[in-house]
Amino acid sequence: MEPMKNALPPEGQAKPAQNLHKPYEAAPRDRFFLLFTAAFCVLLADTFLWYGPTAGMTAAVFVWYLLVFSFLGAAPLTVRSNRVLLLFNLFLALTLALSSSWMFRLWNGLALLVLLPVHALALSGAPQLPWWRPAMLWERFCLLLWGLFGNLGASFAAISAGRSQRSGRHTASLVLGLAGSVILVAILLPVLSSADALFAAATAHLRSLFQIRLSTALWKLMVGLVLTPFLFGFLYSLRHPVPPKRKDRAPSAEPLSFTLVLSALVLLYALFLAVQSAGLFGGPEYLARRNISYAQWARSGFFQMVGVTIVNLVVMMAGLTLSRREGRTWSLLRVLSALLVAESLVLLGSAAWRMTLYVTAYGLSFKRCLTYWGMAMMALFFLAALWKIRQPERAFCRVAFPLALAGWLVINCVPVDFLVAKNQVDRLEAGATSIDVEYLLYDLSYDTLTQLERLDGNLICYDRSTGGQRHLSALLSQRREEARRECGDWHTWSLSACLAALSG
Repeated sequence: MEPMKNALPPEGQAKPAQNLHKPYEAAPRDRFFLLFTAAFCVLLADTFLWYGPTAGMTAAVFVWYLLVFSFLGAAPLTVRSNRVLLLFNLFLALTLALSSSWMFRLWNGLALLVLLPVHALALSGAPQLPWWRPAMLWERFCLLLWGLFGNLGASFAAISAGRSQRSGRHTASLVLGLAGSVILVAILLPVLSSADALFAAATAHLRSLFQIRLSTALWKLMVGLVLTPFLFGFLYSLRHPVPPKRKDRAPSAEPLSFTLVLSALVLLYALFLAVQSAGLFGGPEYLARRNISYAQWARSGFFQMVGVTIVNLVVMMAGLTLSRREGRTWSLLRVLSALLVAESLVLLGSAAWRMTLYVTAYGLSFKRCLTYWGMAMMALFFLAALWKIRQPERAFCRVAFPLALAGWLVINCVPVDFLVAKNQVDRLEAGATSIDVEYLLYDLSYDTLTQLERLDGNLICYDRSTGGQRHLSALLSQRREEARRECGDWHTWSLSACLAALSG
């Protein structure tokens, strides 16, 4: 017996095995929230996943916030940044139902896919990094993944909350059985119809209903149900946040390396601006002696100059943020940063001047309008950089992020396509040789149609739908008919398409 005694662990007999399953805090009312979440997932599949960023996504965003605040309550809105981002996201979603520009719809849809989870996580209070820290994007991305994939059992806990284990299994079996029955009937009904002509004739109406209506609806229902555990787990993580570990590090990089880089950039741009000034003040004769056309020199290079200013801003902000803030090298770094800001503003002014010459010769386009907007935003960012240079302890992104959001709201409120079409038609009436009617008609939104009606309806244009040639009046009628079809479905409705359809 002594050897058997010695074989036992020192603590005595083995303890019962512990429950390794993750415990979830669920109440009976969570079944309602689970049902609400499932309904939202079906709506999401019916709108965004089937139609993309259109008016359907607008409805989905508003229902999303109703769902989130049902889970969390209105207490998180006491924080000002949460209120501001809520209003911004709602307005951004509203633009999907106002504009018919596919470019703005695409960009706004992508922006919402980023901003909605960022805002939801901010409402939960789980993130440790403030919204103006660029690193918060990675922190929120990790929290998003954990919420989606780390709480899949929350849905089953909500189903069985307040019930016995047997009752919970009964409910889950009932739901799975009904779903399986509908799916199998939808699959086997066409198979049996193909096996017997009499059965096929008897079930023709039922099969037509399945094929035309129920098949798509079933797919949307299935996708929605598949998404439900993931989204409900994410909502559960918002109500039960787990703050991530945070490590703050003081700026410790040697400022000398950044000082050398900024010195090289300042000297390079000084040389570039000196050469540009020679071409500007020397005129066409000075350029002709160097075999350069003045028109070619003046009407190119604006995209490159806008691009290098972005590089300047990134390098300068990296130096000011990461460098150790002490000594003469740090002071020199700030001086060089101020010089780089001044040179970058001059570069932006030169790019705007060249762009204006180009627009005078060829007219506006969507891309050129967005370039003007980008130049204005870059100028504002450099002014914010001056504030950072003056007070290095202040966060640049705390100013830049609101500026970017406000600037994007402004450009969404500007009828860009209408202005482009008006400029092009005005130029043609003023004596321009030609305009790209196909670009205005097909590549831009319905906002261009009222301006294209000012042209001669007998103008022969290319028809992209058939590959042939048709009169402009017929193509305008075709585009208005497309607008009417979009307005006939609430998923794709937009104010722009509605106005185009009514004005026809």
